[in-house]
Amino acid sequence: MRYQTKFQIILLLLTLKFCFINAQNNFDIPYGSNESAGKFVKINGAKIYYEEYGKGEPLLLIHGCGADIKSMEYQIDYFKSKYRVIVADSRGQGKSELKTDSLTYSQITKDWEGLVRHLKLDSINILGWSDGGIIGLKMGISRKTRIKKIVAMGANLKPDTTAVNSWAPEKVRRDQAQAKEMLAKGDTSQDWNLEIQLDGLLLNQPNISHSDLKKITASVLIMVGDRDIIKNEHAVEIFNNLPKGQLCIMPGINHGAPRNNPIIFNEIANRFLTEQFDYTQRK
Repeated sequence: MRYQTKFQIILLLLTLKFCFINAQNNFDIPYGSNESAGKFVKINGAKIYYEEYGKGEPLLLIHGCGADIKSMEYQIDYFKSKYRVIVADSRGQGKSELKTDSLTYSQITKDWEGLVRHLKLDSINILGWSDGGIIGLKMGISRKTRIKKIVAMGANLKPDTTAVNSWAPEKVRRDQAQAKEMLAKGDTSQDWNLEIQLDGLLLNQPNISHSDLKKITASVLIMVGDRDIIKNEHAVEIFNNLPKGQLCIMPGINHGAPRNNPIIFNEIANRFLTEQFDYTQRK
């Protein structure tokens, strides 16, 4: 009871601290539009935009579906004093080119691996949110780069309702139907082709097996909120099939934790990234 009370007090203090900071979240640096830190590089036929901050071990920050560098601003601002933070707009999102009619997680994974090669990074850490978490896992599976640790927030292995709550794909199907209708009408108010492809990612991908997960040699922290799009039991399923996995289900928190609850999220992620853990202990 004493431990539970202590945890509740810590959680309350962190929440109050976040409320104060969130009210003053105007960063001095325009993350995602910072000309002094941003560059373009041609990777796999597409021009990819990325920014770098800080020094030390490389930490890739990978955003979610339909987002961009700015969505990770709380993580950039927190981790740039601890790591060499490398953050990019994934293919077709933000300032990066699409250059495909069939966007896949495998293609985005190859793009990130290409960026690692371009920067000549010997080893990396990864923090990915949603689609970014999926990309992190897929990079760990492919083993094309040397990865020390992966934080995967709100990732899933498959797109069906064994993994995600049913309301999520239902909404995406409605969005995709609307995008197809607008494209057929010739509407140019936004890039409906991109919307259709991004919705297709969520509806039809990924398809990662348990045997795939067992190929990952990096330490992996699986994070979800207990009110996440991703089902709690699916997070446990991922954790149970990782050779070196840790699991964090955050209480009273949803899929938007990196932006909605950055103090709690960043502290948990940082603890995992900095501390050693004995993986010979039984799960």
